[in-house]
Amino acid sequence: MLIIGIAGGTGSGKTTVVRKIIESLPAGEVVLLPQDSYYKDSSHVPAAERQRINFDHPDAFDWPLLRAQVSALRRGESIEQPTYDYITSSRQARTLHIEPREVVIIEGIMALYDPGLRAMMDLKVYVDTDPDERLIRVIQRDMLERGRTAEAVMERYTRVLKPMHEQFIEPCKRYADLIVPEGGSNQVAIDILTMYVRTHI
Repeated sequence: MLIIGIAGGTGSGKTTVVRKIIESLPAGEVVLLPQDSYYKDSSHVPAAERQRINFDHPDAFDWPLLRAQVSALRRGESIEQPTYDYITSSRQARTLHIEPREVVIIEGIMALYDPGLRAMMDLKVYVDTDPDERLIRVIQRDMLERGRTAEAVMERYTRVLKPMHEQFIEPCKRYADLIVPEGGSNQVAIDILTMYVRTHI
């Protein structure tokens, strides 16, 4: 089993990189663990307070659960992956049944943050994209997929995303075995990455 961590700032193109890797491999060979699925459950927190939770801080993630599920997959065991609702900021009751596969990809803004999680990875990747480009993508995505206004996205970017990126996400670049500049549009880097994966499974 090959375990890959793919990190990078919000809107950096991580999802595109992951999609291209999955498309390049035989169907059913990859298990994807989106870090967004492992936010701590906030359903017990009053709705007004939920809006103030900083989801771009390491404390927002359920690291013990993520580490435990990666460990289970390594042992050849199936897992019940949590699902998360962005609109209500809460973990959903339903889970996704995941069977172990040849490749496990952990993808998220802080996929390389936790030392215990990093220790389980065979390959660590950081997707690096220009901040202005990331901001444009964040505005487009959050308006379309998460029901936010452009003003709300800009306010969140200035107050939360930018400082959290500089404090917690960008420093994780030093842990990467491979840095992918320009995100999903860097086909050469993606080809190198997929070639590595193919030769190690």
